Amino acid sequence: MIDCATVIAAPAAAMILADFGADVIKIEKPGDGDILRTLATISTTPNADSNWFWQLDGRNKRSIALDLKTDAGLEILHKLVAECDVFITNQPHDQREASGLTYAALRPLNKKMIYASLTAYGEKGAERNRKGFDQIAYWARSGMMDLMRESGTRPTQGLPGMGDHPTGLALYAGIVTALLKRSKTGEGSMVQTSLLANGLWSAAGIAQGVLAGGDMPLYREFNRFESAMMRPYRTQDSRWLQFNMIRTEGLLDLLLQALDALYLLTDSRFASPELMLENREVLSNKLQAIVETKTKDEWLPIFESFNLPVNLVAVVEETLDDAQIRANNMVVTPEDEDVDTRLVINHPIAISDVPQVGPKRAPDLAEHRDMILEELGYREEDIEQLGNKGAFGLEGD
Repeated sequence: MIDCATVIAAPAAAMILADFGADVIKIEKPGDGDILRTLATISTTPNADSNWFWQLDGRNKRSIALDLKTDAGLEILHKLVAECDVFITNQPHDQREASGLTYAALRPLNKKMIYASLTAYGEKGAERNRKGFDQIAYWARSGMMDLMRESGTRPTQGLPGMGDHPTGLALYAGIVTALLKRSKTGEGSMVQTSLLANGLWSAAGIAQGVLAGGDMPLYREFNRFESAMMRPYRTQDSRWLQFNMIRTEGLLDLLLQALDALYLLTDSRFASPELMLENREVLSNKLQAIVETKTKDEWLPIFESFNLPVNLVAVVEETLDDAQIRANNMVVTPEDEDVDTRLVINHPIAISDVPQVGPKRAPDLAEHRDMILEELGYREEDIEQLGNKGAFGLEGD
């Protein structure tokens, strides 16, 4: 399997396949390699003593650096393609066309190959050649960035990789579906998805309403202030509780009992669900005044005793000690002692009787070059000649 892609989304799909035992060869540009190697050092991610972002999405792969602008570099790539099951790329279309890395160009080398293409904005249309990361294509261009904010505030920024990781899952799903089809027909396929398509899919709970002719001005006006059950509430110790699964009159009655606030039902402004909705701002303020009289540790057992679907809004620092997360292997301790990160987040797919491999240390740049080339049949003197022809870029100097 070939990971001829960069940054997060497409390499994450390759990482999932590697986690399930696929031999993934990562092709990187000579010199600096994949920009993913640098993301743990940028100002918008937490500083740590390890290259944790690279260990997260680069794990369980082998690395070779090739200059695909040279004939020698392309020769090696073509030999890899001829033997691979899956070829993953997210290079812009114009670069693929210039380098001969399109599906049409590579398919004659291996008609059983699954060619997995990730783009920012899709395979067709005026924007097909536009470059874009998840913040731009998934988050902003889809309209989700605008929707995920309180009325009157500026659009909310996504987190690093917030659109990339779910998009990687979509690409993985497409690859697995194409492999299933190949197992029945013997034929390869081209798989495609985009950051924009996945952003729109994530926003579909509102975007589909737009496509159905929904009244968006009314939607926006109504949601200037949420219903009382569709907002978080702050506790005495400045933590937040989420109530939005309180969706029936029975659950609301239980919640008011738990809050010792049944007296609110005698208020004429809250005499029916319709009136509660009409007067939602007043009701919300009254509930907030009650919630802020106790801490989270006082409230949570009370809600639990009433079997209410109320939960704490977690802070990510609590992941370190979250027993539920650890019990389900959402976060694992690497068995590979070379991994310099104590805990690693797992991808969210688990399959019975299909064990996961890792996480094993993400490779150094071009760490497995000679091993990979020898597997392709190159001898030591052949590798030297390829280097002289510029196949490995700065490596060959």
